[in-house]
Amino acid sequence: MNGILKFLAFSLCVSVSASAADAQQKKEIPAADVVSRSIKAVGYEVGGGSTKIKFVGTNAAPQASGEAKVNAKKGGTDIDLSVKGMPQPTRLGAEFLTYVLWTITPDGSTSNLGEILIDKNGIGKLTATAQSQTFAMIVTAEPYFAVQLPSELVVLENSPDKKTKGKIFPDNDYKLMKRSQYAKLGNPLALTPDLKKVPLDVYEARNAVDIAKSQKAEEYAADIFTKATGSLQMTENALSSNSDRSRVITAARQTIQFAEDARALSAQRQEAERIQKEQDAAAATAAAAAAAKAKAEADAEAQRQAELTAAKEAQMKAEADAAAARQQAAADAAARDAAAQQAALQAKEQAAREEAARAQAQTAALRAQLLQQLNQVLQTTDTPRGLVVNMADVLFETNRYALSQDAQLKLAKLAGIIQAHPGLNLAIEGYTDTTGTPDYNLKLSQQRADAVRDFLVGQGLSGDTITSKGLGQADPVADNSTAAGRKLNRRVEIIVSGEVIGVKMGR
Repeated sequence: MNGILKFLAFSLCVSVSASAADAQQKKEIPAADVVSRSIKAVGYEVGGGSTKIKFVGTNAAPQASGEAKVNAKKGGTDIDLSVKGMPQPTRLGAEFLTYVLWTITPDGSTSNLGEILIDKNGIGKLTATAQSQTFAMIVTAEPYFAVQLPSELVVLENSPDKKTKGKIFPDNDYKLMKRSQYAKLGNPLALTPDLKKVPLDVYEARNAVDIAKSQKAEEYAADIFTKATGSLQMTENALSSNSDRSRVITAARQTIQFAEDARALSAQRQEAERIQKEQDAAAATAAAAAAAKAKAEADAEAQRQAELTAAKEAQMKAEADAAAARQQAAADAAARDAAAQQAALQAKEQAAREEAARAQAQTAALRAQLLQQLNQVLQTTDTPRGLVVNMADVLFETNRYALSQDAQLKLAKLAGIIQAHPGLNLAIEGYTDTTGTPDYNLKLSQQRADAVRDFLVGQGLSGDTITSKGLGQADPVADNSTAAGRKLNRRVEIIVSGEVIGVKMGR
């Protein structure tokens, strides 16, 4: 047993290091694996004393209910939750073994506050502390306690009423992990856990390792997954050797953390691989379009040279005829010479007009082609300033300037298109709604514009061709008195300009 404890102590150090390195990526789940939902949040008054908020059961557990006592303080918000009428988790699905309490902030961020253990009568309690003062709360069924994103099996939701002290914020969107990510993996025979012989944590540890394996952790997070399987084996050994129950639970919970870290890292790396493939495909498409354009320009140049040669030959013939005419009669020669010069001038003027028309047509064609390519990535409008690419507010988290995973994917595609068309300039402009102070909005809009510029430079675009500017709440495109209007006003615009598409650098 001492060997087990030493292994767990060493592994914990490694796991904490890996978790810190990937902390910003753990909740970046592929869009295909999540569903969206909305809920009311409450802004609890700091120092205002405690208040109670009810929990109501969902369709998954209509008989369930609960109540939480909430007390917001400067150092955090204390929560005392009591629930009743809860079905045993395995009745909701063989893959579910426990319940977890979550907070959801208005920007959609979710935090795991801890595991709710239910007795045989469906009653459970949890005391926890949230870091913020404004949040919603839900309870979900989970395969193990250390999950990083709530499953879509929500069993309880907070339900603020007139007695709840605090400001209510409706319609706060958040994401849930699809049940298919867990189904048919842990506890495949739907056996009822025998908690007298085997701690619940051991069942959760088995679940966690099976789920990590199903998410290809063996391939994409081999080091951490190996620690998870080794830790699980030691847990099973400790269980079979009738070791102290607390030591078995300690080993099992460490196994769960290893397995969840392996699953999260695997999902992160698979998503990065998918984005890279899509970026490469976009760059290849843009390169093919550029090659086709180059061929068209070469053909047009050859045609222009042929026309110029024909015009020169016509001029030479006219001059020869004029010389012959001068030999016959001085008067006739002078007249014919004048006619030949006039014809040559007209031919040059016509050739110049045709050349200008061709150049204008080529510029218009390139501009239309670029507009079409950009519209396939983000909404793009053709304006006198240039092609205006609109990045909507959903590509940033509320009041933040970090780019979402979806924003990075779209900007990576845009960078591939721009690289295929030399001579283009980008002017990045950030805008906000009128929520907040003008100074705060101006700073946030500049940070968002800079974040977009830095990402594009990181994708290989020259920093000399990209500018960024925050304009705050200036130039609204909709009414700031409505939520829909404010959402439209929260945006980043990328103005694509350059003489190759017939417009100089934007403002």
